[in-house]
Amino acid sequence: MEFIVEKIGMSRTVSVPSVPVTLLKVLDTKVCEITENSKAIVAYSNGKKFNKAIEGQQKKYSLSKEFNRFATMTVANTEAGDLDVSGLSEATVLKTTFKTKGRGFAGVMKRWNFAGGPKSHGSRFHRAPGSIGNCEWPGRVQPGQKMPGQYGNTNVSVKNDVVSFDAETGILVVKGSVSGPNGALGKVKVAK
Repeated sequence: MEFIVEKIGMSRTVSVPSVPVTLLKVLDTKVCEITENSKAIVAYSNGKKFNKAIEGQQKKYSLSKEFNRFATMTVANTEAGDLDVSGLSEATVLKTTFKTKGRGFAGVMKRWNFAGGPKSHGSRFHRAPGSIGNCEWPGRVQPGQKMPGQYGNTNVSVKNDVVSFDAETGILVVKGSVSGPNGALGKVKVAK
């Protein structure tokens, strides 16, 4: 079972060995249509404007204007309606998937923690990557060479233990951290 969640932020438990936790809010989600092998088309809101295509989908599934995004997920529901979140009450381990913060085009020191060169007089090697090639054999740059480039803005999945789940407010508390900024939308899948 999968759920769409919003990251609220991090906190800690009040117990004596304090545990760092992340607070996630399970979004209001409507199951529009059940397809084959328990997959479903679901609608949720992410607060952005919608276009004519989404307006057509809202009419097709007779949804209110607040549901402006659609996704295909594995759900516990057998028919269309509100998403069944009862599976989160018994869950002990979740697989959370969020996009990391995008840091744009970054050099090797920021992206791969390279040490750089000496910063003293006469050096012309400060923040550069250094040599990237090999000898005569294989005479090319190996695939996977650490180079400057796009840093962040990738999907990262982490397994987290469930500390608690409040079904009334939809607040899910998981042990440890998850990627992304506060307010980011992500997916949560019951692993155990």
